[in-house]
Amino acid sequence: MITGGEAPRELSRLVVPQSGSLEATGDLFQPFRLIDADGVVIVVASACFRELAAGGRAAATQRSYGMALLRWWRFLRAVEIGWDRATRAEARDFLCWVQLADKPVRPHWRYPGGGAPGTTAAVAPGTPNPVTGKRSPGRGYATATVAHCESVLRAFCDFHLEAGTGPMVSPFPLARGRRGRANAHHNPMSPVAAERAGRYRPKMARRIPRQIPDEKSDELFAALGSHRDRALVAFWVSAGARASELLGATAADADPGQQLITVIRKGTCALQQLPASPDAFVWLRLYQAQLHGLVPAGGDQPLWWTLRRPFRALAYDAARAMFGRANAAPGANWTLHDLRHSAAYRMARDPAVPLAGLQWVMGHAHLSTTQRYLNPLPADVIEAVLAFHARQREHRPGSPSAAGYRAESLAALFGQDGQ
Repeated sequence: MITGGEAPRELSRLVVPQSGSLEATGDLFQPFRLIDADGVVIVVASACFRELAAGGRAAATQRSYGMALLRWWRFLRAVEIGWDRATRAEARDFLCWVQLADKPVRPHWRYPGGGAPGTTAAVAPGTPNPVTGKRSPGRGYATATVAHCESVLRAFCDFHLEAGTGPMVSPFPLARGRRGRANAHHNPMSPVAAERAGRYRPKMARRIPRQIPDEKSDELFAALGSHRDRALVAFWVSAGARASELLGATAADADPGQQLITVIRKGTCALQQLPASPDAFVWLRLYQAQLHGLVPAGGDQPLWWTLRRPFRALAYDAARAMFGRANAAPGANWTLHDLRHSAAYRMARDPAVPLAGLQWVMGHAHLSTTQRYLNPLPADVIEAVLAFHARQREHRPGSPSAAGYRAESLAALFGQDGQ
């Protein structure tokens, strides 16, 4: 518990060294392990990883959990508190610190001066891009990262609290709720409200999905340097698949005759056929003709390969670097996920595509997620409102509200010829 007479910790002077690491093991059953500052495996974290693996969580999910635990372990080492003796004071101070601290700087070996892959000049953190309006990554942790840390650490402490191997009281409590029975006045015709969030969990603004305008999309497509890259972008922007889902496809998953491509859905791991544009399959055929005889043949072989020897299956990081190089031509900072948003917006604008069908294509678990693409885009709203003001300006001098005013006064006010 936090007492009123507790001496505050000087977080502004706190130095958190970048000790310890999260290592990939290559083990199918335990893909990651957390290492402390002394090079020893943190067993309590490994137990949490095994719990996640038993629940069917993907390796990427375990990695995100491990990074949150690594930040917590580094903070506890800096304040000289053991993980099993941490209190709500440490949890509160940690979340205060992580919201204000700068992220560790790890320059890319190809870009020591900074900047994203595909760019040559460094971009100041938090700078809006002149083409897309999206800000570059800031110096500190994003609000979503802080909220994820709170969720992970609360689940981690609850897991060990239940097992009897952790602190007696969870350092990460739930938010203070009103007294009485939960949902006592709940309308049975309405969905049940979500559970209380963590007490120290920051509030997050609802992000608006960003699409790539058609003219910018054509400019990006022209900057792509190979048939493989054109096929990938054409599939992403027409089928709406996630980047990792499309990259995991095999040669047998592409069906040009029916204009379908099969992907493994994120989360559910279910096989699903997605319709794609004819252009995507044309670029795919041109790309496959280039690699004929150079890569192993067979339906279970990867569909996407690197273009340089030795040929390997195309990974996500390589695909992201490819798209970053295409972004450098117009000076934009679009992401691969923006291609998925673009596909959703295009289908949502077509009245012949039902909302439930769009939900199925996008693989959304809840219809409320799909409904976000029905909201108007800020650029469209701005254009419509400016047109409204232009129409109002044309009709305002002759409107009834202008009766009784001198024509030369209206002309001086609105910049029009007197009538």
